[in-house]
Parts: sequence; structure tokens; C-alpha cells
Amino acid sequence: MTDKQRLKEIILELSYEKRKVILASGRESDFYFDGKQTTLHAEGGLLVGKLFYDAIRDVDNVHGVGGITLGADPIATATSIAAYLDGRPMHAFIIRKEPKGHGTGQWLEGRKNLPPGSRVVIVEDVVTTGGSSMKAVRRAEEEGLVVLGVVALVDREEGGRENIEHEGVWLRSIFTKSELVA
Repeated sequence: MTDKQRLKEIILELSYEKRKVILASGRESDFYFDGKQTTLHAEGGLLVGKLFYDAIRDVDNVHGVGGITLGADPIATATSIAAYLDGRPMHAFIIRKEPKGHGTGQWLEGRKNLPPGSRVVIVEDVVTTGGSSMKAVRRAEEEGLVVLGVVALVDREEGGRENIEHEGVWLRSIFTKSELVA
């Protein structure tokens, strides 16, 4: 069994639910992917790191991986570790939803590892419309980082790819909804 096949099993077991929910985009859906159940699972997290790193292995000079807390946090860490183990250090970073309320008041954690001009990839657990991904892209750019693209664990195939690519950013996904469920 490949890493991708095993990760699919874990996602379907832990993260996929057939029920009515309201998504971050505000849309109603009859299914839900709770990516954190997979990314915080010991084996799931390991496989996520390996597969996200594989998804960007061909991209030159990636200095960092990260995205908006909380969904991106375990993905960024796992990807950073997988890259380091392969001899290509990529530092993880976290974009806060609100600036830090004390101390430096910063939006981005991991800042000292990524000076202005650092080339980064945004990571996400699930992309629906692409709104959260583009918030992360804009915030990273405001912090002086150069965003190369976005990688998602699951693309729900609900317009996110088109919206992100319309903004001039590429999107790669480990899975699409149709690859996971018929």
C-alpha cells in the first residue's frame, strides 16, 4: 500500500462525515472533512508531512511552509520535518487569526526563520472557495514573504482552485473530493 492510499484510509475513517454542516465559507454542505482529525493523528500526521513535501519537492528554493492557525499548524510542522529529513530545510510558520495581543503584536510566528523575501508555500487542510487560502496568501505577502503557491490536503472541488488560480497563485492538492468519495 502506498502512503497516499494509507492516508486516504485514515481520512475516510477519521475526517470524513456525511452530515449537514455550515462551512467556513458560509455555505451549507451535506458532508464535512475535519482535516485536523487526520493531521493530528500520529500516522496521519507523518503521512501528511511526507505527501505535502512530495507535492512541493519540485519547487525551487522553498524557505518555509505555513498558513492560518489552526488547520495549517500540524501540516506546516510535519512538512517542515519531512523536508529537513530529506536535506532541504523548510521552516514552519503560523499566521495568527488576530495579531498577538501582547509583546510584539505580530501576525506571524516563526518570523526570525523567514526574513523578508523568503519564498514560502501556504498549506491548508481543506479548500472550498479558496477564501481562507487567499487570506493566508495576502497576510504572508504583507509580512514580506513571497508566496509561491498553496497545497491542500483536500480540495472540495467547489470553486477554490479557480478562485486561487484567478489570483495568480497555483494550487496543488493531495486529494480532491472525488478521489475520496464517489
